Amino acid sequence: MDFFLQLVVSGLVVGSVYALVALGFVLIYKSSDVINFAQGEFLLVGAYVSLALVAGYKVPFLPAVLLTLLGCVLLGVVVERLVLRPFIGEPVISMIMATIGLSSLMRGVIQVIWGTDTRTFPPIFPVEPVHLGGVVVSQVYLWSLGLALGLLALFTLFFKYSSTGIVMRAAADDQTAALSMGISVKRVFAITWAIAAVVAAIGGILLGNINGVNPTLASIGLKVLPVAILGGLDSVSGAIVGGFAIGLIESLAGGYLDPIVGGGVKDVTPFVVLVIVLMLRPYGLFGKEIIERV
Repeated sequence: MDFFLQLVVSGLVVGSVYALVALGFVLIYKSSDVINFAQGEFLLVGAYVSLALVAGYKVPFLPAVLLTLLGCVLLGVVVERLVLRPFIGEPVISMIMATIGLSSLMRGVIQVIWGTDTRTFPPIFPVEPVHLGGVVVSQVYLWSLGLALGLLALFTLFFKYSSTGIVMRAAADDQTAALSMGISVKRVFAITWAIAAVVAAIGGILLGNINGVNPTLASIGLKVLPVAILGGLDSVSGAIVGGFAIGLIESLAGGYLDPIVGGGVKDVTPFVVLVIVLMLRPYGLFGKEIIERV
């Protein structure tokens, strides 16, 4: 039982980060019908920049995170302005291919700057584990879970009650109607990409504190795609539910099936879920049925 609870805790922590990163997928899809395949590279940039500020320039952790997030806001706006905006009016597949090219470019630049070795954050969180009954949990896991849950709640309130969030929802539902109401859809796109870069960077910082930082961290971007598909590509609440579901499934599969088959099940499971969802319910648990197969 303790082993099961240990896997559940690990799954919830990783799932909360998946939900954060998937939020970026959902926002961009809702606003522009584009799946951003560079989301994993945004995550990687956030992790590396934060690590460089903390470990290289000795900036305290919180100011380093704030500086990183400000940089990611700028990065998201620049990417939207220079890479995506020229494709407005073009077929969606062109914009998707642009994000794939952007992904390769960003990964190459990142490896040129920081290399491919795994780097670790200096100890930020207390190292003494916490005993919850028979379950031993590292404090970095608890901090990551708490921060991710707090941010998910904050973004949910932002989209529901803030004027900017309401404008973004209006533009996502019907761009033509939003334009007729005087809403700047281009400004909404820029805000959307900035938020997507920020949530990805936060996910990268949290995962970087748990597992270290190297270029393979960008694979989280693809692993989060099943999260968005499961929850519904156009559903913010679906991204949250899908994140925790995939995190738990992945953790339990890794704990119980990997020892039997010799490993690999944990990494494959999210994509098995992706295929099953696409076959049975391609619009996800909370998505609208008007979503088309691509």
